[in-house]
Amino acid sequence: MSRAARPPELEVTPELTIPKLFVRKAQEYGQRVAIREKEFGIWRPITWAAYLENVRLFALGLTAIGLQPEDKVAMIGDNRPEGLFAEMATLCAGGVAVWLFQDALLEEVQYIVDHCDARFLVAEGQEEVDKALAIKARCPKLSRIIWDDPKGMRGYQDPALIRFSEVQRLGRELADREPGRFEALVEQGRGDDVCLLFYTSGTTAKPKGALLTHTNMLKMGQNLLRVDPCQGTDDFVSFLPLAWIGEQMMSISCGLMAGFTLNFPEEPETVLANLREIGPHTIFSSARFYEQMVRTVQVKYLDASQPKRKAYELALGIGHRLADFKLAKRPAPWIWRVLGLVADQAVHRKLRDHLGLSHIRNAYSGGSALGPDYFRFFHAIGVNLKQIYGQTEIAGISVVHRSDDIKFDTVGKPIPETEVRITPEGEIVSRSPSTFKGYYKDPMETAKALRDGWLYSGDTGFLDPDGHLVFFDRTKDVFSLSDGSRFSPMFLESRLKFSPYVKDAWVLGHLRPFAAAVICIDGSVVGKWAEDNHIAYTSYSELSQDPRVCTLIQAEIQRVNARLPAAARVRRFLNLHKEFDADDEELTRTRKLRRAFLEERYHDPVQAIYNGAERVGMGTTVTYEDGRVAQVKADLRIVEVPDAGER
Repeated sequence: MSRAARPPELEVTPELTIPKLFVRKAQEYGQRVAIREKEFGIWRPITWAAYLENVRLFALGLTAIGLQPEDKVAMIGDNRPEGLFAEMATLCAGGVAVWLFQDALLEEVQYIVDHCDARFLVAEGQEEVDKALAIKARCPKLSRIIWDDPKGMRGYQDPALIRFSEVQRLGRELADREPGRFEALVEQGRGDDVCLLFYTSGTTAKPKGALLTHTNMLKMGQNLLRVDPCQGTDDFVSFLPLAWIGEQMMSISCGLMAGFTLNFPEEPETVLANLREIGPHTIFSSARFYEQMVRTVQVKYLDASQPKRKAYELALGIGHRLADFKLAKRPAPWIWRVLGLVADQAVHRKLRDHLGLSHIRNAYSGGSALGPDYFRFFHAIGVNLKQIYGQTEIAGISVVHRSDDIKFDTVGKPIPETEVRITPEGEIVSRSPSTFKGYYKDPMETAKALRDGWLYSGDTGFLDPDGHLVFFDRTKDVFSLSDGSRFSPMFLESRLKFSPYVKDAWVLGHLRPFAAAVICIDGSVVGKWAEDNHIAYTSYSELSQDPRVCTLIQAEIQRVNARLPAAARVRRFLNLHKEFDADDEELTRTRKLRRAFLEERYHDPVQAIYNGAERVGMGTTVTYEDGRVAQVKADLRIVEVPDAGER
């Protein structure tokens, strides 16, 4: 895997905006492929020239239906070219783009559309239009709903509705009447204008809207590419929600800076298959995506024949040894390099191809910390996986691993033009050209986050002697046991999730006598294990409470405990009767645990764990995406975890 050549560096001046850079790149690249979308089983290419024309017409169309500078345009839908056209057109017309998660519930959609004062909402199809129409009466500033996919839309007559193609037709008419209007709109922008209003994940309260400027986004992209250059011939697969700053960071900022091709999967469910077809050179995703990749490999291993399992074990062992040499920055002896080549040819190359990572130069993980077990696995199979640390308020990234300086227990070093320091209280603070302007309509929270030009993250960590940042956890989430021992629940959760049988883990223990865990089993993996062991069950709830499944999870926790200090070991656990779900407000839309909400929702089971009970009954309310609710009752088994050596 060769390193990319470093492209000529672009000067980010106070006048440069994302639309100006976009127009420049589109005119430079012309008939080169800018975007691919898989549709009806075929990859459909869109050139830079066609990309520009679609954006030009939609930007003028928005202007024709009343968009004014600084107006907010909300967008909701899957990753697809039309969503990108809408976002770029909004910026070109002087508006502010506001993305919503495609699976957001009505209350979430209403809150953001109303809070951001959106005048326009661009919806993909019928499902998103239904949400928009349902909240319209409660969002007084929302005047037009623009839709694209015609499936199921026959008969919709609301006067607020207008089709995407109709907006572009109006844009074409305006272009005919006023040649040069689009260019004039683009030229009006400046770097310190707000271009994106991005809502935080809201782990503890309502999401806050972070105001990001063109300069914020461009400087972040430039500085990441200074660390890891990309080429215009590279491919990138865009599959994370565009409502997540990490996807904007790669698809928009780095995508325009480097000029690589964006590839949109056919459906969210086909991401892994489409990833393998494209074979991207760079990939960015959340920790959960890499966790799922590892779980996929682990399940294949469990299903494989004995010879294949042995070959995999030998190859992975060699890979781990070479990864350890790399971590220690020591050259591997020649015998290990030879063994590494054999392992790569026999196993690792095929495995990377199966995962869609055959051409990967840099793989990034962000959003939450990825456990060291995962890092070691990917480096063992030859994938250059790096941790990114950042937040919405700093345009996505402030710290990243360097390819020749990776430490599994850190998140790397600051990118160029970024300063990171630690306050006396242990809080991580940073300063860079990408630091946001503040929170929309929230001066008090802005004053808390921005002090003397420094961004206060709310995270706890420290800088090691080599200048690497060690991210411990959110300050509010660092736990202290009743005896004063401190530990990070996130670190322990990532270790537990390395088991193929554990899909989610919620670790408890703050101001309590010991650490405990609430486990969500992986229904498909544990179900396969139950089938192999002739265990009958009828539902996820029944499977999770089977004594033999509890014993299986107990053994997995003991394996993790054996590598932890005594204070951080899990002493008791229960298997939850359901998976954690963002629709039930247990997770954010970026799949982070909402700990305070979980403590309230599962108060009785938590109390039972610490009261020494062996079982606890509970009822919960499950919320479906269409707003329907259902009551679920369960009898949960609580299990002790003996120390290694105890009988």
